[in-house]
Parts: sequence; structure tokens; C-alpha cells
Amino acid sequence: MLSDAPASTLRGGRKPDPALVGRTVTINRSAQELYDFWRNFENLTQFMDNVRSVETLDGGRSHWTIAGPAGTEVKFVSRITEDQPGRVIAWESEEGADVRNTGRIEFIDAAPGRGTMVRATITYDPPAGAIGRAVAKVLQREPNVQARRDLRRFKQLMETGEVTSSASPSGRRSEDPTKQYL
Repeated sequence: MLSDAPASTLRGGRKPDPALVGRTVTINRSAQELYDFWRNFENLTQFMDNVRSVETLDGGRSHWTIAGPAGTEVKFVSRITEDQPGRVIAWESEEGADVRNTGRIEFIDAAPGRGTMVRATITYDPPAGAIGRAVAKVLQREPNVQARRDLRRFKQLMETGEVTSSASPSGRRSEDPTKQYL
């Protein structure tokens, strides 16, 4: 199941703005197993389409290279701000990031026998504001679209061991291979 996550306020009590991304997916694996896989940030390139590389640095920091619109690359160093094994990973980009961002991944036990809900909440300040957001959306690099697709691929990888591009949300192949489900 994939849905928009309700997000009424951000950390620090700020109201959300148009640069808020919130998605949730339920995965048939334990919270600890999903956390352990995600916490090894180098693993993220296996299912995050725009993530070109993640290099772990010292002190809970990592260097990210992300594909941006029109062949550009976005680079930043992020710092973990909260780490609760099996439950939460939160971060924020450090000063000087190409795109300032904060985020939080929560691993929440679903109903018995249903696995774990993985909730991703990300805020970002796109370059060129609303214009940059519009360009990214047109070029399929908008974070809201990418988060939905990436969580779907994470679910596929964790439940089947592989990522397939033609699967529908139900796992059945689409009759129209050009139709986007994510």
C-alpha cells in the first residue's frame, strides 16, 4: 500500500510548504530488517533512481550525488539528526548544499502479519523556487514523484530481492507497458 503521509507540521512547529514530500509504503518485512538495509546508505543506490552515489563519512555524515533536471547533478553532505535503531533515521543537509533538505524515515509496525509501514517525509528548497520545482516536475526529477517511485522499488527489492520496472502496485504486469503506476 502506498499513500500520501499526513503531515500537519514540520520539525520545529513550522507549517508545511509546497516543498514537502510525504509517502508511506507497507512492506512485508520486519522494521529492524528494513532499518538495517536503509541505514547502510550505500544500499540506497539499489532502488533510488536519482541517487548516483552515497559515500559514508565520519560522525554520522554522508556525501550524496543526485541526478538533477536536464543532466545536472546535485551534491550535498547530510548529517544524521536522529537515529533510533529499528525505528527512525532523520537527517539534514549541511550548509552549502546545492539543495537544502531535511528528512525522516520511520519504520512502524503494521497490523500483525502485515509487515512494516515505511514513512518518508522530506522537505527541500529547490533551486529557483517554484520555477525550479516546475522544471524538475516536467523532467521527471521532482522529489514528490521520485519518493513515490523509490518507495515502490524499495518494497519490490525487500519483498522479492529485485526491482522490476513494469510491475503494477498489485504486482501484476500492466497491459499497457507505457502506463506509469508510480
